[in-house]
Amino acid sequence: MTTIIPLAEIDPQLVDALLDSAFGEDRHDRTAYKVREGMDMLEGLSLAAVDQDKHELLGSIQCWPIALTDEQGKMHPMIMVGPVAVYPDFQREGIGRAMMTALLNEIQPEAPLPLVLIGDPEYYERFFDFTAEGTRGWTLPGPWEPSRLLVRSGKNIPLPKTGTLGPWKR
Repeated sequence: MTTIIPLAEIDPQLVDALLDSAFGEDRHDRTAYKVREGMDMLEGLSLAAVDQDKHELLGSIQCWPIALTDEQGKMHPMIMVGPVAVYPDFQREGIGRAMMTALLNEIQPEAPLPLVLIGDPEYYERFFDFTAEGTRGWTLPGPWEPSRLLVRSGKNIPLPKTGTLGPWKR
């Protein structure tokens, strides 16, 4: 039986093994890691999927404080979602979707920050209302496919058309 629990309850070495399996051992070179460089994971929004009966980690989702810095130097706080990882043997069983749903249920509806991720636009738009619309003028500290830079934001939250994503530093 799959259960969603706080990621902080999982041994970090098990999480690293999962991420290596899902994304490869060179994953630290990816642009997403540069966007959140130096930040601590948001523990209250980072989750794990475990098989309680087998005491086995199946997947994880991490969230990070980031910001979009506009051309005037103003930082617009956001939350970066990812990596979203599921062991290859357990993919296509709804584990990633269950973790994303649990994450979205944790977000405070009265003060939501925009969520950003780099991922499959068809999947994340269809199930979770992420879109690449509005992100075309954003830049990242490394290579990325513009169609895969996605945002989910409340309708009343204006986002800059241009800017650079990076760690949230005050």
